[in-house]
Amino acid sequence: MAVVKSNLPTLDADEILEGILGWVELETPSHDAPAVNRLVNQVEESHATLGARIERVPGREGFGDILKTRTPWGGDGPGILVLSHLDTVHPIGTLVNVLPIRREGDKVYGPGIYDMKAGAYIAYYAYRHIVREDKETFLPITFLYIPEEEIGSPTSRAMIEEEAKRNKYVLVTEPAREGGKIVTARNGVLHFFVTITGRPAHAGARHMDGRSAVKEMANQVLRFEAFTDYSRGITASVGTVNGGTLINVIPAECRAEVDMRVPNTEEAERIVAEVLGFDTFDPDCSISITGGINRPPYEKLEGIEMLFEHAKGLAAEIGFELKDLKTGGGSDGNFTGALGIPTLDGLGADGHGAHSFEEHIYYSSLVERTQLMIRLFETLD
Repeated sequence: MAVVKSNLPTLDADEILEGILGWVELETPSHDAPAVNRLVNQVEESHATLGARIERVPGREGFGDILKTRTPWGGDGPGILVLSHLDTVHPIGTLVNVLPIRREGDKVYGPGIYDMKAGAYIAYYAYRHIVREDKETFLPITFLYIPEEEIGSPTSRAMIEEEAKRNKYVLVTEPAREGGKIVTARNGVLHFFVTITGRPAHAGARHMDGRSAVKEMANQVLRFEAFTDYSRGITASVGTVNGGTLINVIPAECRAEVDMRVPNTEEAERIVAEVLGFDTFDPDCSISITGGINRPPYEKLEGIEMLFEHAKGLAAEIGFELKDLKTGGGSDGNFTGALGIPTLDGLGADGHGAHSFEEHIYYSSLVERTQLMIRLFETLD
């Protein structure tokens, strides 16, 4: 990594915010491909005006397109991969009904502004700044915009891993945490899909003949939730449960989805094996469990440590102290970090309220986070 000294760029926070809000105004729920693609169109056009090489992979399975752009300089050799996602958890209408764009002091609100349209735009703006200054970076920069990260990147994971292997560094524009900390390690994410089959019967006249799938699922829910152990960094949450047909029928089927977070690969493999071996408490019911590791865990390996120390030095040059943490949240950085590729995550704007109706960024973080991204682009070699 180069130790190039540079006068810190003078940036316009209002201009950065204006660009961010232009992306936030386009609502992009993961399962709405046309909505996501409206933003993909805008991002593609913005990169094209900077001379970037563009590759757009059509969406499949009902998701939006994957957009890949690359700086016109640097050739085809390994460089920097910037990972961003354009989808959000918020449904269409959130912008009008419950989370309108507004600024209240240092806080700027909007659906997806924190997770992660601000971070995605900051990386684009950093690239645009370098082009405006008529400069080139030591390494080529590839931007990969993902359309369905919020539901596990099912159609884009292979491309993420493929692109990561072609590059030396990965910068992930997920939001900063806890006052501006970046992420250097993440828990793994396990997803399980559970189906219980019981036996229907009249809830009054022939109750004894029935076998309740909902009752059996209730026992399974407690079994899953019992995995939670904060001291070991393991959490389990049964996120959805659906079962039964009518109130006067013993429910014959019940389904649930389970989210689990684990600190390392050994725990992930142990828990997957245990869960897939679950049997029913009621022998007259049956159980089907599918799923497993959705996002692999990654630790702060030597390459990540070195990359973090470099970023920490750049932050000190800018004028703030950069700290890091390990988080239980998953991101596309799990895929690249687990491959052993030096990955810095959480490089987006500071803020709070991801996935909530209080989602916001801090206006005061925009310039320093953009300066940090510019300096990373300028100094990684």
